[in-house]
Amino acid sequence: MATLRKRNGKWQVQVRRQGFPVQTRSFVSKADANEWARTIERQHDRHELGPDRKALKAMTLTDLVTRYRDEVVPKKKGSAVETILLNRFLRYPICQKTLYDLTTADFATYRDQRLSEPKHRSDKPVNPKSLKRELSPLSHMFRHAVVEWEIPLRNPLDGLKLRVVDNKRERRLRAGELERLLEATKKGRNKLVAPLVLFALETAMRRGEILSIQFRHVDFERLSLVIPESKSGYSRIIPLTKRAVSILEAVRPAGAKATNLAFPVTPVAMRLQWDRLTERAGIDGLNFHDLRHEAISRLFELGLTVPEVASISGHRTIAQLMRYSHASQEAVRAKLIDNDGEPGGHAFVIDTARGQHTVELID
Repeated sequence: MATLRKRNGKWQVQVRRQGFPVQTRSFVSKADANEWARTIERQHDRHELGPDRKALKAMTLTDLVTRYRDEVVPKKKGSAVETILLNRFLRYPICQKTLYDLTTADFATYRDQRLSEPKHRSDKPVNPKSLKRELSPLSHMFRHAVVEWEIPLRNPLDGLKLRVVDNKRERRLRAGELERLLEATKKGRNKLVAPLVLFALETAMRRGEILSIQFRHVDFERLSLVIPESKSGYSRIIPLTKRAVSILEAVRPAGAKATNLAFPVTPVAMRLQWDRLTERAGIDGLNFHDLRHEAISRLFELGLTVPEVASISGHRTIAQLMRYSHASQEAVRAKLIDNDGEPGGHAFVIDTARGQHTVELID
C-alpha cells in the first residue's frame, strides 16, 4: 500500500508490503510520485522484488507448516490424513531451516532420505508415487502462503525432480479372497467392517464417500443414494442394488436420526482395521481402494455402458474410468474359447511361404 505526504516542498512516497522492505522515494511532482508508487506495486504483484530478509529469516519451515496445519488443513476433507503427514514431516531436520535459507536442494535431500526409508511394517522403501502424495499438501502450503498470507517466498518444490512410474493397479479379488475377508471380520471387534466391504463392492464408492453417508442421503423407496460432494468436487446420485439397501437397513439402528452416519468409522480407524483384516485373512497386496476397481469391473461385466458406469463411479473422463476397469482374464479366455468352438461363416485361403492356410470368419 502506498502513502504520499508533502515534506520540505517535495512529495515523499512510501510503499509497504508485508514481507518486503519499505520502499521510500521523494519527487518534486505528485504525478511522478504516484507513477513510481504504481510501478513498485506492480513489481510486488509480479514478485519481481526481493523479499524482506528479516521477515523470512525470522520464520522457520516449522512455523509455516504448523500455521498451515492448524488454520487451513481442518477445513479440508482429508484433514485427518493430511494432519498425520504434516506431523511426521515436522520431525525432519529440514523443518529447522528458515524460509530465507530454504532451497530446492534441501527438499532434494529430504526426498532421498524418504526414498531410502522403509515403510511402516514393511521392508520396502517408500516409492516415488507415495512420496509425491506426501509432498502435495506442502506444495499447496507454499502457494497458499504466497497468495493468502502474502509471504513473499518461492515454492522450493517447483524445481524438485521426482520420477514417478505410472504403476497402474490392476488388482482384483481372487477366488476365495472375499470369503476369507468376511470370515476374518468375525474375529475383529468392529462389526461394521464386513458391511463396509460388501457395500463398497455393491456401489463402487470411494472409502471417504462411504464413511460420509448419512441416512438422509438414502432414498430407501427409490433405491438411490445422493453423494453431496465427491473427490472431484461434484455431487451425484447413484442407483442402489437391493443388496446395498439391505446392508444400509441392517446397519441403521432403531431410532436413528437422518443426520446419523451409516458407517460411524473414521478414515484412520478404517485404514487400521483394513490392515488387520487382510493380515488375519492372509491376503497380500490388496488395498481397500481395490474394491472400487473390482466393483467397476463387475459393472462392465454386467453389460453396463461407459456412460452408465461413469454415472455411478463419478469419473469425469473415459480415460480415468478405464484405469479402474480390468476385465477378468478368466472371463475373457472363456469367451475366446467359446468363439473358437462356434461354426464359421465365410472362409478364405492365405498363401504363405509355409503353405496354404484356411481361415474361417465367424459371422
